[in-house]
Formats: sequence, structure tokens, C-alpha cells
Amino acid sequence: MLRIPCPWCGVRDETEFRYRGDAAVPRPEAEAGLAEYSACTYKRTNQRGWHVEWWLHVGGCRKLLKLVRHTVTHEIHAVGHPQDRLAAPPEAAPPGAAPP
Repeated sequence: MLRIPCPWCGVRDETEFRYRGDAAVPRPEAEAGLAEYSACTYKRTNQRGWHVEWWLHVGGCRKLLKLVRHTVTHEIHAVGHPQDRLAAPPEAAPPGAAPP
């Protein structure tokens, strides 16, 4: 189970939150057509590694937050307000890789 640090309520269990999607994908403009909105909603890369995500604290303050989570280890690197620019940490070099 994830323990998510809500900026307003403190650390809470994952069961209090709902995943709301990829925060790195820009949303279409208001006048965009159905095809653009469908692509934004359903066409995903399902990447491995660090991912910027939207989460809604439904079992608490009911506020939207942005977090950076690793999709394999589920480690949470950063949590912030929706307007915050959160960056993923640099990927660790694979074992045996030459230093940069």
C-alpha cells in the first residue's frame, strides 16, 4: 500500500486517494474536437520509471494533488499542489553501467 503525503492533511493511506491520470500530458484546448480529447484520455505510453501523476484526496480534504511516483517500485519522490512544477529524479544507472 502506498503512503501518500498530502500537502494539506499529512501522510495518508492510498485507499483515501483516487488516481486521476497522467499529469505530464497536456490537455487539449477547450475548442478541440472529440478525437483530440479521446487521444488525451485513452492513448497512453504506460511507461516504466518516474511518472508525474494527478491524485484526488477523496477520503480527506478532497483536493487535487500532483506527485512523482516510480511505476515499478512505487517510491514517491515529490508531492505538491496542482500548479507546482515537479521534476522526476534522474534515473539511476543500471548495474554495471559505465559512469557518465
